[in-house]
Amino acid sequence: MSNMPEAQRLKGKTAVIMGAGSIGPGWGNGKAVAVLFARHGANVVCVDINPDAARETVSIIESEGGKAIALQADVTSLDHIKKVHEETISNYGAVNILHNNVGIVSTGGVVETSEQEWDRVFDINLKSCYLSMKVFIPTMQKQGGGSIINVSSLASIRYTGVPYVTYSATKAAMNHMSSTTAVEYAKDKIRVNTILPGLMKTPMVEHSVGLTQEYGKGSTSAMWNERDQQVPMGHMGNAWDVAYAALFLASDESKYITGIELLVDGGITLKY
Repeated sequence: MSNMPEAQRLKGKTAVIMGAGSIGPGWGNGKAVAVLFARHGANVVCVDINPDAARETVSIIESEGGKAIALQADVTSLDHIKKVHEETISNYGAVNILHNNVGIVSTGGVVETSEQEWDRVFDINLKSCYLSMKVFIPTMQKQGGGSIINVSSLASIRYTGVPYVTYSATKAAMNHMSSTTAVEYAKDKIRVNTILPGLMKTPMVEHSVGLTQEYGKGSTSAMWNERDQQVPMGHMGNAWDVAYAALFLASDESKYITGIELLVDGGITLKY
């Protein structure tokens, strides 16, 4: 029994999802994006540093009648990214969509953050995005186009009340790298857009000890409540809100859109 909708907006396309597993039970952004893309007809390459998490996403896709493969990779490694590219082309012959979803949150301002932590977060959040675009863009050029979606954050353009200098700095840099890359490759019909989620209820947030301490003094339920109250709509978003935004940017419906920063935030940016 397939859950695929009749209108398959990505039929015949191949999508690579960097960070397609979930850090814990439930739906992370990458996992939801991978499943939604498959429901809309895409062949999905589920990449994650945790092979079991990638395989779980693939099993969901396959159970719904979709096509997907799981690949383990450290996205801070050029060699690993090249291997993902090789496997993608070997299995599906093309790559039409690249979705960079890998990211971590580390709390602390410039004084509290160690040099080692600064480098670690920049590698995972920013270098990974640079490496994947570096490797996949030449293939998209040869194919005559493609869509790249980089997942940034509200924290890239506003101070959200939580000091995490490495997170906000990497995401701000991602925004500008995305827009300049969008201009450079627009002539090749390669579109590069960013999604800026606001306060989201996802496993990554739940498993961030620093955020739990900042918001709820160690209580996850207190954190959820406080974050809900901050949003004009009265509640946080979830992974599916990000996934549907990504679906639009991945599809041909957005073929004349590039270099944008799409807020998915329930209106909270309007308050800051």
